[in-house]
Amino acid sequence: MWTVAALYKFIAIADREALQAELKSRCKALDVYGTLLVADEGINGTICAPSEENMKQIMDFILETLGRENMELKYSTAELRPFRRMKIRLKKEIVTLKQDHVDPTKQSGTYLSPKEWNEMLKNNPDMPVLDTRNDYEVEIGTFKNAIDPQTKAFTEFPEFVKKTLNPKKNKKVAMFCTGGIRCEKASSYMLAEGYEEVYHLKGGILQYLEDIPKEESLWDGECYVFDHRVSIAHGLEQGTYDYCFGCGFPISDTDKQHASFEDGISCKRCVDDLTPAKRKALTDRHTHLKTQKGVA
Repeated sequence: MWTVAALYKFIAIADREALQAELKSRCKALDVYGTLLVADEGINGTICAPSEENMKQIMDFILETLGRENMELKYSTAELRPFRRMKIRLKKEIVTLKQDHVDPTKQSGTYLSPKEWNEMLKNNPDMPVLDTRNDYEVEIGTFKNAIDPQTKAFTEFPEFVKKTLNPKKNKKVAMFCTGGIRCEKASSYMLAEGYEEVYHLKGGILQYLEDIPKEESLWDGECYVFDHRVSIAHGLEQGTYDYCFGCGFPISDTDKQHASFEDGISCKRCVDDLTPAKRKALTDRHTHLKTQKGVA
């Protein structure tokens, strides 16, 4: 059984290269795999270790180096090793927004626990509630009455805000994302733009679905996750979505009934982009995978 840790923290890091080198050395010694992004503004990533003790050792180093306060950290387990290699990458940002005046290490919005989030939404029905995720994630599920920015990438979020909201009119704003990192950075952007009260969901949708019983939930649908599960439901139970192998986007059972769906080849989202060469490559791969599984 492998121990998995998803973590992030916005904190000013003076020497990224030194931290990268030390992490590489320790992860290799402890048989740790995964991906960590290191930037001037902090650290973000997911790692796995073959034992709880190995995970404790690498996390003790990270927490002692970067501080325990405000480190967002969530543990889980996996039967098989989730990552093939260890990658520690130096980045300009740990979550890309491309707004140089935004600094989450100096200011960000006010955290709301899942319970506080429910109260805020119930007591402020006219307050804009922003889903900071991308369009394909929002399609699967979102909070009732939340605003969908219809973005293809997080870097489009600032333009959406400028076109849609006004800090003089919308003095109080709330936002959310999958695990908390995007909405924390988005909240920093909103404050920098002059919004007075900016709130964001601590731990993101994942924490909300874990903490709030279904009968008390304001969440509608499932939540897209960036791993083999594809989507999860309340209680972090396995969701009902699969991946389209043609484009990598999530597909539902209803999507599979669409005329454009071919298992392992295409779905309604990508069928129009399917060239003969790509179709052949996908068909060959799908046939190979079925043969390996003993299906063909």
